[in-house]
Amino acid sequence: MHRVQIHARDLRILDPLLSYPSTSGTRAGYSAQSRSHIKAIITAEEVLLRDPTEENVIPIVEELRRRREHHDADAIEEEESPFEFRALEVALEAICSYLDARTTELETAAYPALDELTSKISSRNLDRVRKLKSAMTRLTARVQKVRDELEQLLDDDDDMADLYLSRKLFGASSPVSGSGAPNWFAASPTIGSKISRASRASAATIHGNENDVEELEMLLEAYFMQIDATLNKLTTLREYIDDTEDYINIQLDNHRNQLIQLELFLSSGTVCLSLYSLVAGVFGMNIPYSWNDNHGYIFKWVVIISGVVAALLFIFIVAYARYKGLVGS
Repeated sequence: MHRVQIHARDLRILDPLLSYPSTSGTRAGYSAQSRSHIKAIITAEEVLLRDPTEENVIPIVEELRRRREHHDADAIEEEESPFEFRALEVALEAICSYLDARTTELETAAYPALDELTSKISSRNLDRVRKLKSAMTRLTARVQKVRDELEQLLDDDDDMADLYLSRKLFGASSPVSGSGAPNWFAASPTIGSKISRASRASAATIHGNENDVEELEMLLEAYFMQIDATLNKLTTLREYIDDTEDYINIQLDNHRNQLIQLELFLSSGTVCLSLYSLVAGVFGMNIPYSWNDNHGYIFKWVVIISGVVAALLFIFIVAYARYKGLVGS
């Protein structure tokens, strides 16, 4: 807080115990950035990264070092971008590349799983797609949050003007001197001494129109288009998942209808057999009656006629069901 004059409430953005998927806070002299897995404090002279040895943050530190060496080897032009813009560009590039890589990995795993599910509906395939859909939902939320933050910045010129930290720093003090060498990240004073020329070069742009945000707007628009393309990939994947779910639901409905038809046929057959059993039950009663004497030949006619009636009744029920469209043809 003493080093960069940051407010205590802005440190909450960098708190690992709090959930800030993509948030930025800009004050006079510093910008606190929490975007996806990157949490940093950017000033006009240095960048402070939390957990610089973390796996996903190491590439950012290496890129900052690479650009430092590049600027140290080449001559600093008069129209050099301010230091905070170069640091912000590295962070945005890392975030967009990270989210795009995660999206590509998700697409590589999701599309074959969805195709396999459509060909064979099983508990294993359903569970696999469920996990992929959950991962896609979480990733979409992260990408959407970053996109919304960039869009909000692009829609507000005042917020973009607040990100011109060098303009504020040098506008409130004398021109750049050799002191106050910028640092790329904390605990690395040697890095800061090698890019002091870059900060002095960036001072050439701070005395212009304070409302001119074209340079930052072009920078943000480039990464807004990149993150928007990533979001479009996820949207396409979500639509494919929704289409697959609709297809599976149609298949399940078709199987359910087939089971209902089978139940109708079995119920119809049961009714017809019950009539046949009724006739057999009547003639099978242990009750003496005179007309049964000397008429044994009638047994076969009773059996045949009862069977034919039962079969005709079954055919009539099935034909009526098809006529009413209750079963398929």
